[in-house]
Amino acid sequence: MVYQTIKCQHCGSDNIKKNGKAPSGKQRYYCKDCKRASLENPDYGYSEERKEEILRAYQERSSMRGISRTFGIARNTLVSWLRKS
Repeated sequence: MVYQTIKCQHCGSDNIKKNGKAPSGKQRYYCKDCKRASLENPDYGYSEERKEEILRAYQERSSMRGISRTFGIARNTLVSWLRKS
């Protein structure tokens, strides 16, 4: 049998316990040291390629509302990306 030691993504501690399942079906963990919850192998957010594609569409004079409908992102997300770049 192979055991895999899971560490907290936030503080690196191995003092964690299982904490139910996420709606996506992934295992959730709770760190007893930093008192934060995390997912096993999180994959949320947008890839850099996807962000660049969306920002290029905005630079080609597409409207924010049109981009949010086309790509399925919130306008607030697009605004925050524009402020960072």
